[in-house]
Amino acid sequence: MSTLAHTMMTTARAADTGLAGPGELDRYPYAEARGADRVSLPAWDGAESDLGRVSRRAAGSRGRGLHGQLVQQLGQMIVSGDLGADRPLVPEEIGQRFEVSRTVVRESLRVLEAKGLVSARPNVGTRVRPVSDWNLLDPDIIEWRAFGPQRDDQRRELSELRWTIEPLAARLAAGHGRDDLQQRLGDMVEIMGHSLAQGDVITFSRADAEFHSLLIQAAGNRMLEHLSGIVGAALQVSGGPITGCDRPSDVALTHHARIVDALAAADGTAAETAMRQLLTVHPEVERVVPAPREH
Repeated sequence: MSTLAHTMMTTARAADTGLAGPGELDRYPYAEARGADRVSLPAWDGAESDLGRVSRRAAGSRGRGLHGQLVQQLGQMIVSGDLGADRPLVPEEIGQRFEVSRTVVRESLRVLEAKGLVSARPNVGTRVRPVSDWNLLDPDIIEWRAFGPQRDDQRRELSELRWTIEPLAARLAAGHGRDDLQQRLGDMVEIMGHSLAQGDVITFSRADAEFHSLLIQAAGNRMLEHLSGIVGAALQVSGGPITGCDRPSDVALTHHARIVDALAAADGTAAETAMRQLLTVHPEVERVVPAPREH
């Protein structure tokens, strides 16, 4: 086993919580933060009982503190429809309900405004914007939709988007000859193989997410690389032990390895084909593979 594989698997077993930044191989699982790190937020009237639990869990895992937790709470409530355009968001009321300062409320609403969820205008106040104005490619909004009433649509849309992005990325990556990235992709396959043999689903999922992120980087297209966060979000909300998907399979591992082999041979067609086959059988997406729509 390579040094990288050993280090990653050891780290995975020791980690209890947390979602690290890109490249840190620490994207699973969502887990309840320890008592000292978790802040209990009062539930907004009319919100579903599990909504606050999910939002606190996500915010606690990311270590965002009060500001991040309020963004998560309000964001999920907007996306779920618990807060609509018919009801203005009054900063003073939010501060009282969630027991946070004006500064926290103000900064949280600014974040939501940047995501297209709300708008603040003089003499009108802060109101929820229509879905057509939301930044649906924002990883946070992807997550909120995936854990809300729109979960089925979100996962289908993410799967369709992956089918557009990743086969193209695999084809392009085969023509760039990035030996460093190809080596790292091979390392991820090695890690996935060892974790599969040991039944370590968490490490498999982390290596899988890193594999797909690296592949898009290897495509050498900066605009395509900008979409890598979407793929990461798709893997994060569509699979893994948190949503109870099937265990990683030998078939999925085989297709990952075939992609690496195709890249080494600079065979774009084979790389694209292997990626399409992977997206068909991969545990994280097999239940949301795009199907023809009825009109």
